[in-house]
Amino acid sequence: MTASPDVIFNTTQIPHLLTVLIFLPTAGVAVMAFFQNDTHIKHVAFWTSAAEFCLSLALYAWFDPMTHRMQFAEVAQWIRTPPIHYALGIDGISLWLILLTTLLTPICVIASWTAIRTRVREFMIALLVMETTMVGVFCALDIVLFYVFWEMMLIPMYLIIGVWGGPNRIYAAIKFFLFTLTGSFLLLIAIIVLFMQGGHTFDIQALSRAHYSPTLQAWLFWAFFAAFAVKVPMFPLHTWLPDAHVEAPTAGSVILASVLLKMGAYGFLRFSLPMLPQATLRFTPIILSLSVIAILYGAYMALAQSDLKKLIAYSSVSHMGFVTLGIFVFNTQGVEGAILMMVNHGITTGGLFLCVGFIYERTHSRLIADNGGLAKPMPRYATCLVILALSSLGLPGTNSFVGEFLVLVGTFLRTKTIAAVATLGIILAAVYLLWMVRRIAFGVPSEKTARLPDLNWCEMASLVPLLVLVFWIGIFPNPFLAPMHTSVAHLFDQMNRVADMSPSLPSPVRSLP
Repeated sequence: MTASPDVIFNTTQIPHLLTVLIFLPTAGVAVMAFFQNDTHIKHVAFWTSAAEFCLSLALYAWFDPMTHRMQFAEVAQWIRTPPIHYALGIDGISLWLILLTTLLTPICVIASWTAIRTRVREFMIALLVMETTMVGVFCALDIVLFYVFWEMMLIPMYLIIGVWGGPNRIYAAIKFFLFTLTGSFLLLIAIIVLFMQGGHTFDIQALSRAHYSPTLQAWLFWAFFAAFAVKVPMFPLHTWLPDAHVEAPTAGSVILASVLLKMGAYGFLRFSLPMLPQATLRFTPIILSLSVIAILYGAYMALAQSDLKKLIAYSSVSHMGFVTLGIFVFNTQGVEGAILMMVNHGITTGGLFLCVGFIYERTHSRLIADNGGLAKPMPRYATCLVILALSSLGLPGTNSFVGEFLVLVGTFLRTKTIAAVATLGIILAAVYLLWMVRRIAFGVPSEKTARLPDLNWCEMASLVPLLVLVFWIGIFPNPFLAPMHTSVAHLFDQMNRVADMSPSLPSPVRSLP
């Protein structure tokens, strides 16, 4: 892979910054070999992940928002034949997803401090290896390297669910693994076809500049769709998600909802739109329909849940429907709103799963009926729960409002009918979230819940950063939106070039506001 005009080989105070960010968690795993005490192992995991987050802030500090080119790039030959490279780089689309990953990992370590009591070393190893694979997915510029990280991610998550999960953990872990592995198999076939038809290269940016026949694009689009839609997950490929969330430990649910689901949406932005624009435009009505169905179906199913984890899991299906809706309306407002919603969903839903985990450790029940009236015995807990619930339903002044507003504006510019129907999802979200808050925070406490201890300093430490971001993004969103502008504009430039060469294509991409 020769030096591409689409990458910037940054000279920073930290050489090979992306490589350090990818493999620092793995180095922490190696350090754990020298410790036997569980407390020491937890400290190694925390300080490794905390150092990772601090280093990742350098990405934002040195990021140039005025260019669409991949920044902090690193390229080295990995395999000569076929030509596979260790190629890394980030742009405004991947920047915030990396920062979200590095923020949530130390929070998950804190949340697992007392919740995980068996095989602590193995759990922390799985968590740190998971961080390596997730950061690698968002940094990879070689499609085979991307696939390696994509597949490696399945193993630690399978173990987190299957070893430290609930009573039905084996069923949930196998279901998660089979769903995602099937999609990944089709992704591998698509990668091989792209290599053969795209100039015998695995360079993601070179493949995005190549041209493919409409028929080939159609087949490739559905292969990519199978892999990415399962991960989102889009209706009707979502059925593995509630089981995985219910059985996973708290940290597993946080990582699953906050980061893993975003990989599917990221795949659409990185592969489907720039590489297969003709097929993307052709099948957009189907994707928009599935997105609206997911919004309404997820919200409707959340209304019927008595289990807190299942309620939040189905709310994730609904909120991720807004993400795919924003991506496929093909305008700046929609796509930027979708990217911001990915970040916001990770913050808010991750916080809600933490709240469920904290109360489960006290009552050993996730049922709403068993956890009522907590405002009096646990005022700090009730305050955090109310803030996160109001954020999830999109209250103005919170982070989720900004993303949902941009997605709905973008959808309205594309089609008023779909925008009106999607708005019903916000109304339903208010219903099931306020109903949940009323029961949990302000219901009648039982004899058991009336004596529950409030959140301790460790639990508050895991929630406070998320609460700060809820209001920071909600009140001052521009610092989070500005790095996206140029990268999103370049994405549309790539699609517009194909649209200009194909007058018969639909034209929503050509008339961006």
